[in-house]
Amino acid sequence: MAETSQIVPDTEHRGLVGLLPAAARPYALLARFDRPIGWWLLFWPGGWAVALSGNAVARWGLILWFLLGSIAMRGAGCVYNDIVDRDLDRQVARTRSRPVASGAVSLKAAWIWLLALCLVGLVVLVQLTPRAALVAVGSVALVAAYPFMKRITWWPQAWLGLVFSWAALVGWAEAPDMSWTPGLLLYAGCIFWVIGYDTIYALQDVEDDALVGVRSSARRLGRQVRPGVAGFYALALLLWGAAFWQLRPDVLALAALLPMALHLGWQVLTMAPADGANALRRFRSNRNAGLLMFAACFVVGQTL
Repeated sequence: MAETSQIVPDTEHRGLVGLLPAAARPYALLARFDRPIGWWLLFWPGGWAVALSGNAVARWGLILWFLLGSIAMRGAGCVYNDIVDRDLDRQVARTRSRPVASGAVSLKAAWIWLLALCLVGLVVLVQLTPRAALVAVGSVALVAAYPFMKRITWWPQAWLGLVFSWAALVGWAEAPDMSWTPGLLLYAGCIFWVIGYDTIYALQDVEDDALVGVRSSARRLGRQVRPGVAGFYALALLLWGAAFWQLRPDVLALAALLPMALHLGWQVLTMAPADGANALRRFRSNRNAGLLMFAACFVVGQTL
């Protein structure tokens, strides 16, 4: 079972997983340690917030704690999602080999692993100021509800946007002297960014999702998926631009967003909705997009 559970279409680091003891491999796969794109996407909004508030240099340690927390909590979220979705996962070609769905990890062991990852997240939580920690805890209900969204709405990607963007609010809460308006605008822009890239990701499963009745923005948009993703990305850039303008009303501040805008435009223009491999590559490219946005936030933040 452990060997079978490694054969996942979007696994990035099969070699590294193969170096682990056989008994540990399913747990690494269950937490998606073989697919770091997920923790980067969870991390970036928090890193952006710290950088945009002007604290990237002074609080570089906080950025590292955010990264560790993203790895642990993304892993915990994946374990929880796979526990909830185990029956659905068995019906979808891309997910039926996941450890819980395939039986490589028992339900009881999955819950224990989830608790262990949450304990790592708790260690990160106590490094935050009380205000930021309170904001972080506020995401728990959103995280718990997410796996059920695909059963009740065509837009589970919007709910994921609320969850995966939350670190922006936590990072902004670490800067107590800053107005909340830029932070909220940054968070809102992140939500639309997440909807855009997760719609691209969902293109891989459109046919299987239709068969088992799972809803997604990719299915809802249908042939309009390209202009739909373009619209989400445009709204993200508009809101991020507004956040920058709140802090520094200068055209040069907006120009810092140009590399990010070009990258998102490239994703839209080169996206092939019927090609799952193409969709996966465009989705993963958001790791680089995150770095471009971090650079923009850093430049603006350091000039405050």
